Amino acid sequence: MSGPARADVKVGFACNNRCVFCAQGEKRGACGVVPLETLAARLVEVRGGTGGLVLTGGEPMLHKDLHRVVRLAARLGFHPIQIQTNGRLLRYPDRLDALIAAGATEVSPSLHGSTAAIHDGLTRAEGSWDDSVAGIRLACARGLVVVTNSVVTKQNAHDLPALVGLLASIGVRRAQLAFVHPVGTAELLFDEVVPRLSEVEPAVRAAREVALAAGLALVTEGIPLCFLRGMEDLAVEASIPATTVVDLDGAALDYTRWREAEGKAHGPPCEACSRRARCEGPWREVPAAFGWGDVVPFGPGE
Repeated sequence: MSGPARADVKVGFACNNRCVFCAQGEKRGACGVVPLETLAARLVEVRGGTGGLVLTGGEPMLHKDLHRVVRLAARLGFHPIQIQTNGRLLRYPDRLDALIAAGATEVSPSLHGSTAAIHDGLTRAEGSWDDSVAGIRLACARGLVVVTNSVVTKQNAHDLPALVGLLASIGVRRAQLAFVHPVGTAELLFDEVVPRLSEVEPAVRAAREVALAAGLALVTEGIPLCFLRGMEDLAVEASIPATTVVDLDGAALDYTRWREAEGKAHGPPCEACSRRARCEGPWREVPAAFGWGDVVPFGPGE
């Protein structure tokens, strides 16, 4: 981990996509939006221990008071202030400009395929690819820091090089490929959605070459170092700030500790791996389903 601590604050679980890999599952039924007054109190409470802020959901841009939340966060001194979004509503200049004027410094929009067929199939929302591409393009044109996120699944693993090429062509300079976390909807649809790590390695390697040629800074999340041989620099885990997640009920979770101790796992092959101390391992649900047979540890000196 590096950089100042940050808080990830959920503003509600309403969403205009229904992604097959959604980690939040059906939480949208529990709470569409958290009231502005409640969010304000949570920002004040968490500010003392954090510097950066990520407003997330659900789809935070569906919250009608999001610009007010951003303005308060800026007044409280949060920096950077990132909106984690599916990107669809970024295409509307008035919505995007209001967030910028309020103090938003970054957006992290998602795109999961180089074509509408792949992306819309994963989001189960017709037209979402067109919206998100237009939104990402506009955010880049506005000069915001744009860090895209693409969830790696069975359906889009083959498409990663083309996807990275598309992102570069519309102005993106920083992108993340995140191996699907098999919780929520992804757990229910595990067989349909979750690939083996060994199956995605060649596509990640090819995507890296596209990124290098285009001058795009590419990182991965949720992929152990042994599946990034020769490209271990892609792994983002070491640079993720210490993170506190403020959930729907206001409870604050030390997400960094949870991710390292409970979310990820090491197995028998990891014990002798020379990179073990620098690798969090895969999401624990992945080897629970597929076993540890694909894992080839680094030897001494590697």
